[in-house]
Amino acid sequence: MISILHGHGSSPMPVCLYRCDYPMKHHIFTLVLLLSLTACSQDASEDTFVVSLVADGRERAYQQETPITVGEFLRQSNIELGALDEVNPPEFSQITDGMRVTVVRVTETTECEQQEIARRVRRILNEGLSPGEERLGQGGQNGIEEICYRVLTRDGQSENPIPVSRTLITAPQDEVVYVGPAAGELDPVPIEGTLAYISNGNAWIMRESSTTKRILTQNGDLDARVFTLSPDGRQLLFSRETSGSDRDTFFNRLWLINDTITDTEPLSLLPENVLYADWVPNQSNAISYSTGEIASGAPGWNAFNDLWILRIDSASGTSLDLDQLVERSTGGLYGWWGTHFSWSPDGTRLAWAWADRVGLVDLTTGELGEENPLLSYEVFNTNGPWSWRADMSWSSDSNLLLTTTHGDPIGSEPPQASPAFHVTAADIGGTFNADVVLNAGIWSAPKFAGERMAYLRARDLSNSISETAEYDLIIADRDGSNAEIIFPDVGLPGLTRNAITFTWSPDSDEIAFIYDGNLWVIDVTSRISHQLTLDGGASKPVWTE
Repeated sequence: MISILHGHGSSPMPVCLYRCDYPMKHHIFTLVLLLSLTACSQDASEDTFVVSLVADGRERAYQQETPITVGEFLRQSNIELGALDEVNPPEFSQITDGMRVTVVRVTETTECEQQEIARRVRRILNEGLSPGEERLGQGGQNGIEEICYRVLTRDGQSENPIPVSRTLITAPQDEVVYVGPAAGELDPVPIEGTLAYISNGNAWIMRESSTTKRILTQNGDLDARVFTLSPDGRQLLFSRETSGSDRDTFFNRLWLINDTITDTEPLSLLPENVLYADWVPNQSNAISYSTGEIASGAPGWNAFNDLWILRIDSASGTSLDLDQLVERSTGGLYGWWGTHFSWSPDGTRLAWAWADRVGLVDLTTGELGEENPLLSYEVFNTNGPWSWRADMSWSSDSNLLLTTTHGDPIGSEPPQASPAFHVTAADIGGTFNADVVLNAGIWSAPKFAGERMAYLRARDLSNSISETAEYDLIIADRDGSNAEIIFPDVGLPGLTRNAITFTWSPDSDEIAFIYDGNLWVIDVTSRISHQLTLDGGASKPVWTE
């Protein structure tokens, strides 16, 4: 019994705090136990964590009694994570009191759609049309491509799609519209014989006057490997590139226009995969050609370095006789590019050129005699997917061969890197050869014409190999003396690589060449030049009777 006094002077009032009949010792034990339990309850309250979890559209609070990682907390809360789901804070973080854990459900899908590719409209100047006239050359067609997007969705909300792939299903086809030139833009120029050229992938021809130019093909698919007139100018031999499924089998085919005076349709000939072809002089309807095969990688072919003689029926294009003159071979260094051939004017000799030599074919055996060539020189390393071959030109009496040879180093550079290229003349007997022009440039392309010759001379010897290298057109005596620039005038840009197929007129008084993409002619005596075309797509001029 414990007595407590209330107030001052009051009498004590007993207050019974426990059963008065319990022994005192037991009461003391009970009091101690109660105090201990109270202390434990307070410690447990201090160690409890309250963590909020936001996932799957709702938020819940959890009490945690031990400090664990966010990842373990999610596993205890039966939250399964997808591969792309995002957790904040990261799973390796340790939970703390009041922490808010957020799980964003992320899914990824791929969506594809097809879109049109607008066709282009190409307006090409066609000098065969009247001024202001327009003609549809090729109908256009829109293409189709499939675009696939990656779409991320976060908690049901899709984000902006991200393009991940484009697949061309149908290529667009350009619409080609031919447009006639403005009236009176070019002066008429007399044309002796037959002058043919390629413009924008089609064959064109002029006779008597530049105003009579006519287009001979319409498909724009001439590949310019073969483009040559018969000596009388009546027949045109050319090559066309292939497309579509045929491209898997062959890259081009020979074609013939058997009468360039009338509007005859081109005839398809037997040879395909043709790297070289020309008429055989003094043989009626006889063609020589060399072939190769399609190869992966640049340049897209592998030459056979062979030579065939084909006789055809010019009316139908039918093959009448086919003989192999030169057997297949490796073609020497860089032989995959192919062997160049050149017939003498009388058809009794045939020259060939490899990367490092020039020689004559034995027309009886077909042997090249590569171990004893007319000319040999160090191969030129182009450091690219192409190999240089010399152009060759015969004198009118078929006794001299004019060509370009690779010269010795002019400094400390390796022989294969020498920028020196000379114009060289050699007689067919092999008794002499001479460099008649030094350092003319790799694209000098010299050509005999009677007692004269013409060639291109690089303005910058160190840069003569470049596609943009500039050259001047030179005429000289056949021994290289009395050289003069005849085109262009001082201060004008020079001729570039596409001018290497310049050609003499049949009377050797004029030269046709390409300048700034157009066909020009120049009188070598008066130095008067005339532009013959306007469309900027001219190449490969050839000029015969």
